[in-house]
Amino acid sequence: MNDSVLLVIAHGSRDPRHAATVHALVRRARSLRPGLRVETAFLDFNLPSVPGALDRLAAEGVRDVVALPLLLTRAFHAKSDIPAVLRQAPSTLRVRQAEVLGPSPLLVAAVERRLYEAGLRPGDKSATEVVLASAGSTDPEAIAVIAAVSSRGATPGPPAATTTWRRAVEEMKRSTGVVLASAGSTDPEAIAVIAETARELRRTGWCSVRPAFASASLPRTEDAVRALRADGVRRVAVAPYVIAPGRLPDRIAAGAAEGGADVLADVLGPSPELARLLIERYDEARVEQRVAVAG
Repeated sequence: MNDSVLLVIAHGSRDPRHAATVHALVRRARSLRPGLRVETAFLDFNLPSVPGALDRLAAEGVRDVVALPLLLTRAFHAKSDIPAVLRQAPSTLRVRQAEVLGPSPLLVAAVERRLYEAGLRPGDKSATEVVLASAGSTDPEAIAVIAAVSSRGATPGPPAATTTWRRAVEEMKRSTGVVLASAGSTDPEAIAVIAETARELRRTGWCSVRPAFASASLPRTEDAVRALRADGVRRVAVAPYVIAPGRLPDRIAAGAAEGGADVLADVLGPSPELARLLIERYDEARVEQRVAVAG
């Protein structure tokens, strides 16, 4: 039996789908580590509240708590709201705040899982990858242009219409681009993490991946979809980079429809990858705690 409790802290929402999804994710995480006690608390709208959950754990004699923000980036909630409420924990509790979930390769894998569940296939990724893996060319101009296509995932303006360039563009037009649509933030660190996640998703083989935001930042989902169309991408899929349903995910879905996306994936929800990531962040926090005590 573990000597620490994992307290998953979600944002909360008036939308009942939000809490239901969070509880489903926590149940899946519990199943991965049967000896670990995993509890849920919410910052707002839903019960139990974080102070209520901490008080109950202290009353039950619990001494160690790992508080895990159910957040994809380190923005205001992770930097301010959650630390403030954890500082009010009963003095008998030793509480350590774990790192937020992102960035992580498991999140990229969860996004791809949702895309495939929405009807895409690995074969829908950029066929340009095949061109890049071919014998190549002795033409330096062709090599440079193909490298640009690979790094940007967009159609470059060639100084000369080489055969290799034309092949690469035509392959891209037959492939699928992805809009990675997050809730949005005014925090530069959070925006940078979303951009890096989009690049990591692009490296898995999609011809182009563009980040988009439901609030606070630009571009909006519908504009990112249109931008991919303008780049010549034949099919566009929107992947919500959010954990649970609610107002902002609904805005992402509306933007996907307005922009004319071909595919809309589901939220990350209780995916196996996300459940594994909860346990991974708990283990990391416990290791750091042991190192700090030993020091």
